[in-house]
This record gives sequence, structure tokens and C-alpha cells, in this order.
Amino acid sequence: MEITKQINKDLILREKLALQRTTLANQSTFLSFLRTSMYFLIAGLSLKNVIKVENSILFEIMLFGASFAIFTIGCMNYVKHKKSIASNKKHIGEYQLEYYEF
Repeated sequence: MEITKQINKDLILREKLALQRTTLANQSTFLSFLRTSMYFLIAGLSLKNVIKVENSILFEIMLFGASFAIFTIGCMNYVKHKKSIASNKKHIGEYQLEYYEF
């Protein structure tokens, strides 16, 4: 019986660490979306000074739109995966209840 309890504690620890890694990966992915969005925003802001084109305002608007779209997709992706991670914290087999009884 003692070996089974130790195995259950090890499983709980592994699962908890896996959820933490998944949370950190989700945050890292959101920051990547944010960084890419900022690159497009900066490109739109600096386009007029770098390139002398007649209709540069169209390119600026396209870059601003792409920046906003990437940021919006990144936010939706982060929230979606955060909810998924939160719902997966419940462990099948009720090992968490057994772990906290000690």
C-alpha cells in the first residue's frame, strides 16, 4: 500500500509540473504574438520615413491592420488555451484528493 501511495504522489507531481510547463508555454506563445504584432506596428509607423512612396498611407494602414489582427488572434489564442489548461487541472482518478488527505 505504501508503494501505491508513493506512486500516486509521483504522478501528481509530474502532472503538476506538466501543467506548469504548459502554462509557461502558453504565456511564451502569447508574448511571441505580441512581439510580432509590435514589429508590424513599428513597420507601419516608420514606413513613411524609410521609403518615399506616393501611396505609403495604404501600406501603413495594411501594416496597422495586420498588427491589430495578429494581436487579436494572439489574445484569443491565449484565453482559449488558458481555459483549456484550467479545465484539465482536474485529475482523472481523484489522485489529488488522496494526496491532500495526508
